[in-house]
Amino acid sequence: MILKRLATILTTTTLLFGLSSNFLMAQLLPRSSSGLSTQSETVPVPLSGEEAFPFYVSEVSPGRLRVDWILANGHYLYRHAFKFSMTAVATGAGQAGTISVDFVLPEGLERTDQFFGEIVAYYDNVSVDISLTTVPGPDSILIIEYQGCADWGFCYPPQRAEHRLNP
Repeated sequence: MILKRLATILTTTTLLFGLSSNFLMAQLLPRSSSGLSTQSETVPVPLSGEEAFPFYVSEVSPGRLRVDWILANGHYLYRHAFKFSMTAVATGAGQAGTISVDFVLPEGLERTDQFFGEIVAYYDNVSVDISLTTVPGPDSILIIEYQGCADWGFCYPPQRAEHRLNP
């Protein structure tokens, strides 16, 4: 009889301890709205480069362009990674090649970056004024190079885009 009672107490205690530890673990673990933990809630999913750093090119005046970026929230661009050039396609007697362009970068925010150390970054939006050093031909292309990261630690590879110029 005593042995049977001890077995019942031991079984009940084990059951209660097991249930209470499961309850405690359920309270400590992150949950989704369905009650189950999901990886997407703990690790952000990176945006595409186009979503993180959308930009557009506009003509300010003949020979002067402006490239405007409107950055996704929590994303920034590196000042040191901006490069601009123009390519001219060979036509008849003309020479093909890359032509440098003059550009002016605005002041940015100085910060310590986990990838590059001390840097200047642009958040929210940035506008870059470009002066073409030559008149673009009919097949000229503006080459735009830049790189940025997300604040949570994802760094995008260098981006390169081409924008066809109208002569």
